[in-house]
Amino acid sequence: MSTETLDQSGERSLRGPLGWWTRTREFLTEVRNEMKRVTWPSQREVYATTVVVILTSVFFGLYLFGVDLLLNNAVQWLFQRLGAA
Repeated sequence: MSTETLDQSGERSLRGPLGWWTRTREFLTEVRNEMKRVTWPSQREVYATTVVVILTSVFFGLYLFGVDLLLNNAVQWLFQRLGAA
């Protein structure tokens, strides 16, 4: 009961109740083919990049903690100096 039509690119596409099944199958086939072409990192590379991400996160976390403490102390000093709160 599906009807075959031409879309704007000139390719044939199925519309109707069976069209989604065909498009889904084509999509999954293309995904499988593309996944075969992927160059996957080795376990060593994954470990190294994970360590870099963790160390960078810790560094910036400590840096922002220090900046927050500094700014908090500066604002408290300013409030005390001006006599507020």
